[in-house]
Amino acid sequence: MKIAIVEDDINMRNSLQLALSDEYELTCFKNAIDALKVIDDSYELIISDINMPKMDGLEFIKECLNKKINAEFIIITGNATLNKAIESLRLGVKDFLTKPFDLDKLKEAITRAKIIKEKTSKIKKINKESKNDMFLASSKKLEELKALALKAAKTDVSVMLSGESGVGKEVFAKFIHENSPRKNEKFVAINMASIPDNLLESELFGYEKGAFTDASATKIGLFELANNGTLFLDEIGEMSIALQAKLLRVLQDKTIKRIGGLKDIKINVRIISASNININENIKQEKFRADLFYRLNTILLNIAPLRERKEEILPLANAILQQSVKEYDLEEKEFSKEANECLLNYNYPGNIRELISIVQRACILSDGKIVQKQDLHLAFEEKKSIDDMQKELIIQALSYTKDLKQIAKMLSMSEKKLEEKINNYNLKEYL
Repeated sequence: MKIAIVEDDINMRNSLQLALSDEYELTCFKNAIDALKVIDDSYELIISDINMPKMDGLEFIKECLNKKINAEFIIITGNATLNKAIESLRLGVKDFLTKPFDLDKLKEAITRAKIIKEKTSKIKKINKESKNDMFLASSKKLEELKALALKAAKTDVSVMLSGESGVGKEVFAKFIHENSPRKNEKFVAINMASIPDNLLESELFGYEKGAFTDASATKIGLFELANNGTLFLDEIGEMSIALQAKLLRVLQDKTIKRIGGLKDIKINVRIISASNININENIKQEKFRADLFYRLNTILLNIAPLRERKEEILPLANAILQQSVKEYDLEEKEFSKEANECLLNYNYPGNIRELISIVQRACILSDGKIVQKQDLHLAFEEKKSIDDMQKELIIQALSYTKDLKQIAKMLSMSEKKLEEKINNYNLKEYL
């Protein structure tokens, strides 16, 4: 198993390397910036600290996800604040260990990650549906939105999709394309947030041979690749003001010019864009051009989060479970009654993308034919989850030290507040 360790503390870094190097292929980095230059899909697991100079661990994980790094993540930290613990779980982190931790606990976490990677290494993403089964479930809100999308699909106007991360904006973009007169042409997608601004222009518009030092051959940009078809610009709100001006010109003139090129190239592309931020606020702050927004926003489709489409949760979960069973070559499985109730009561901050991850993980790690409530690993996110999580963190801290002053500092709370919580959670037996 190929593992990256990102840790700024040289003593901790060396200790982990010494403890794990005999069993695993390790690469150690002293900060996240250096790690991002090297880490690619060959890494199966990334173990990262949270509090690091230049870029913290959570931002580092977000960058890895933007780069489509298909690795599992384990967080280790000496400052286990509740907010950071919850945020790491929402990003898909499987284990969150507080320093100092037992090496055996880390090895157990690595083993869990290894099981998941071995089961999924050759599996395509579950949500790459065909046009006939893009939507695995239905709800009143979804059907209303699909009806609007079908009306938009018949025209050639620009469509903007808004909604939280993971609600299925790209699925909707494909749905519009597949039901449009352009359905037999290409659908090309790009995530604007995943590409550095200095490279984004060449990705969109291409470049001529010799345009700059490394331009050894002409490159066709995405606008040309999508000609006569549909170009989906995801996370459009992340585009720089300078590039926004060039995109506006393309929409107005229906022409592009490659970097280093002299001639205009006519294009015929339908634009669908998406954002999970409030672009109106960016316009007020002069971070997004109002004239470009009006060009992109001819029809606005706001996709509701999964927690507002509860009718879809169990049908989606069961469809994903059966697909996972088939793809992973496992025995038939079904959810217990308690697991179904747990799925229905969960808030899904990561929406459908998170539901897919939850079900895949439960499918792989559950024993027998019944997926139980505990297989979902949602204890921290059910009702009263903040209390549950605080209690868990305090118990974990007390297992390492009885020094309340040290624990209070580690958990970013006063010693008096810590004593109150120990009393409220009936944890005196751990002292």
